[in-house]
Amino acid sequence: MENMILKALEKIRPALQRDGGDVKFVDVNDEGVVRVQLQGACGNCPGALMTIKMFIEQVLKEEVPGVKEVIGV
Repeated sequence: MENMILKALEKIRPALQRDGGDVKFVDVNDEGVVRVQLQGACGNCPGALMTIKMFIEQVLKEEVPGVKEVIGV
C-alpha cells in the first residue's frame, strides 16, 4: 500500500509545488489512515485542511484501495 500511496502523491505534488508547497508521506496504519505533512507555503496556508481533505484524500481514496482517511501532522 505504501508504494501506491507514494506513486499517487507524485501525481499530486506538481499542483502543490506550483503554489510553493509540497507534501511529505509520514505513514499509514492498518485502518487505512494516511498521515502526511504539508510543507512550504502549503504548511502555513489557512486552507491546509481543505487541501488535505478535498484534494489529497480524494486522490488517494480513488487511486489506493484501502485508504480511508488522510490527516495532516
